[in-house]
Amino acid sequence: MDLSNYQTFVEKVTSQESNDFKAFLSRIQNLEHQKDASIPLLMTSAIGLSSETGEFNEIVKKIIFQGKPLTKDNIFHMKRELGDILWYWVNACRSLGLDPNDVMNENVEKLSSRYPNLQFDIQKSENRKPNDL
Repeated sequence: MDLSNYQTFVEKVTSQESNDFKAFLSRIQNLEHQKDASIPLLMTSAIGLSSETGEFNEIVKKIIFQGKPLTKDNIFHMKRELGDILWYWVNACRSLGLDPNDVMNENVEKLSSRYPNLQFDIQKSENRKPNDL
């Protein structure tokens, strides 16, 4: 397969909402009418989380693989990126009508159930029980 054929393949296995602006707008309007979430805020949060996480990861990559020093300035830079991640994370909670404390507590419950002795276990990490998302 060459890239031209692959491009045709990709288009065929991509949703209509991704390929067509009118279908995209229709989907957004349908979701917005459901009122279970703020779609603009959800989209902003999702894209922002990815972007800011990428910026944080870029610093880590350069420190681990490219010889960038692990200095107080670089730690401060990572701290600022983590703050940006937190900002988008809280907005994601807002977009879904979730209390950030409830999200955190749900995570504690999930991980406490997965690791009953509160100790990491690679077997339990890779072989999860049904419905352990």
